[in-house]
Amino acid sequence: MNGTEDASEQERLSQKFQRELNAGLVGLVLLAVLDRADEDLYGYQIAKRLQQLAEGSSPVKQGALYPVLRQLSANGLLASRIVPSYSGPPRRYYRITDAGRRTLAEWRGIWHATRDFVDEFTESKGASS
Repeated sequence: MNGTEDASEQERLSQKFQRELNAGLVGLVLLAVLDRADEDLYGYQIAKRLQQLAEGSSPVKQGALYPVLRQLSANGLLASRIVPSYSGPPRRYYRITDAGRRTLAEWRGIWHATRDFVDEFTESKGASS
């Protein structure tokens, strides 16, 4: 392989890794965003908050949010309501439920333990034995 093919393959692998990582973390992030919100939010508002927090380059695509929002709602972690919109189709607004807050607390613990485990192997901490 030449340098261009190597770079292309590396980019493909990195994108695949990012997609797989996001698939497991989007639910946690959505629960956290809705836990922080002072009001019910619809999908586009959530996507904009993620983009702002990520300083414009959120690794989570807006289209990936909607299936996760529906799943979280189906599992009772979010409540939703539909509100007519004068500027387009009706909007579905979401808010976190008490069960969602309990799940968020548990998932945060799992995330921290997983992050710490991964950091043990990926962060430089001096000489290896």
